[in-house]
Amino acid sequence: MIYTVTANPSLDYIVGVQNFTAGATNRTSGEMLRAGGKGINVSLALHRLGIPSRAIGFSAGFTGQEIERQLAAQGIDAAFIRAQGGCSRINVKIRSTDENGTVREEMEINGSGPAITEADCAALCSRLSFLGEGDFLVLAGSIPAPLPKTFYRRLMEQLVSRGVQFVVDTTGEQLTETLVCRPFLIKPNNHELGELFGTHISTPEEAVPCALELRKKGARNVLVSLAEKGAVLAAEDGSVLRRNAPPCTPVNSVGAGDSMVAGFIAGWLASGDFAQALRYGVCAGTASAASGELVARDVFDRLLAQTEAETI
Repeated sequence: MIYTVTANPSLDYIVGVQNFTAGATNRTSGEMLRAGGKGINVSLALHRLGIPSRAIGFSAGFTGQEIERQLAAQGIDAAFIRAQGGCSRINVKIRSTDENGTVREEMEINGSGPAITEADCAALCSRLSFLGEGDFLVLAGSIPAPLPKTFYRRLMEQLVSRGVQFVVDTTGEQLTETLVCRPFLIKPNNHELGELFGTHISTPEEAVPCALELRKKGARNVLVSLAEKGAVLAAEDGSVLRRNAPPCTPVNSVGAGDSMVAGFIAGWLASGDFAQALRYGVCAGTASAASGELVARDVFDRLLAQTEAETI
């Protein structure tokens, strides 16, 4: 079974604005309000790929209730801890388009999230306590400010001896703290990878040495997403694979990286092969970027057969 943890879920208010102008009154050309947060996105993407999961995390206030309502309406098995302080956050995603509807620029304003107590943390740990051999635990996204950067590591340490496969998609110290638990997969994007090593990364060739270094530090597989340039995988078997992204006109980047994580897991479960997992991951990420929804299944199916992974 796959379990996803979203410690800081959100309602994502996604708006399109034609020729957004700072300092002026802008009117939307389209609006969407949907449950978000990286772990939730992974569960939603897995659902589109026909793979069940259970979404776990913290929710609070009326926004938390709406997040849970939306997940239930979409058929997602969810078991959130209801925190008592504040409300789950609202994130504003702005897509500035030209007169033809082509996205020219994207901006985000992300909320902070509710206050999480030690009792809430203990409840979440208890909810994960039955995981065991063969289960996947996806830890994705930011951690609410009151929690220490070691929070994900704390969750992993209670399960590391049970054969649970950890997938971690977060940034900075929150990510590096988990490497001691040897996660099955981590997925930084090129910007996040560059920040870890104090450099700028824009190509697969630049990503490879840093990905290999993270493998040395404990990650079993390192998947680096590079937007329209595809992805690089430094795999546990010693291989380094890359795949170019299929050509597409991007209409939305929100959730594309989370879709890549879901696709990689789906491909791995289907084949046990790293090249196939990478293939699924890149196609899932592209299907989201090209369609404006998490892994549009018809787009994913069309893209899946296009390109084989190449060894660098």
